[in-house]
Amino acid sequence: MPRQHVKLVPGVTVLGNLAIDVINGAPKSPGGCASFSGVALQAAGGHGHIVALAAEADHALFDALLDGFGSIVRILPADRTSAFRLDYVDVDHRQMSVDAIGPVWGKAEIEAADPDTTWVHLAPLLRTDFPASTLALLAERGHRVAYDGQGLVRADRLGPLVVDRHYPPELLRHLSVLKLAEDEAVIVADGPFDESTAKRLGVPEILVTYGSEGCDIYTDDTVVRVPAAWRVEGVQTTGAGDMFTSCYVANRAAGADPRRAVELASELVARELDRRLNAGSHEMV
Repeated sequence: MPRQHVKLVPGVTVLGNLAIDVINGAPKSPGGCASFSGVALQAAGGHGHIVALAAEADHALFDALLDGFGSIVRILPADRTSAFRLDYVDVDHRQMSVDAIGPVWGKAEIEAADPDTTWVHLAPLLRTDFPASTLALLAERGHRVAYDGQGLVRADRLGPLVVDRHYPPELLRHLSVLKLAEDEAVIVADGPFDESTAKRLGVPEILVTYGSEGCDIYTDDTVVRVPAAWRVEGVQTTGAGDMFTSCYVANRAAGADPRRAVELASELVARELDRRLNAGSHEMV
């Protein structure tokens, strides 16, 4: 669809596959960025939407998302649903397995989602979720594209999760923002992540998150460390990265500069982790 045919409004649309998560052997629970980003978009305010893919047979698992966030969330049918097993060794370390590889977002899926916001945040669960051609299509429509870097390093293989740096370089070509967790950054850089790595990747804004140690922002050949809002210990953090990035992008879309957007995202994640800790449970949403 040519760019001039798409009228965009300030805001962000989160696109991604829903997932069926089994955490520490518990019953199936909603997973995928779309399961966690609603609270971030509500906190940020502004014009925000979530469009997700899952097999129709699994839609009932995600009814709570629709009940909790209403018109913010739209679930489109797909031929399958992503699925993962997550086993926490402790609150900071987990082992992951891929039980099902989710659908691929191509031209038809983008047209069905039809995002109308200036920003689009892509939340891949595996490397194949969003091909480079789809990123090019979104850029052609006029969107600024943010991308969760786990999509660079997670191979599309069943069984124990495989991570490597064999991503197609063209995935980076149309990005405005790339977010990497610390372990992902090491894989992408093939060693310590620094200014030279950021320059080589060529993405205008790169965030490298370090949990309770804060976040590095790489822009214009500079790097700034923004401390975490506060430390929350003793609670598992599934979905924290999704909430962080969704909140960051929503605030960037609303006009916040990168540092302020990181600060607001860090505060949101700390509040949500505190809520989990105080609830004394493993609730995810």
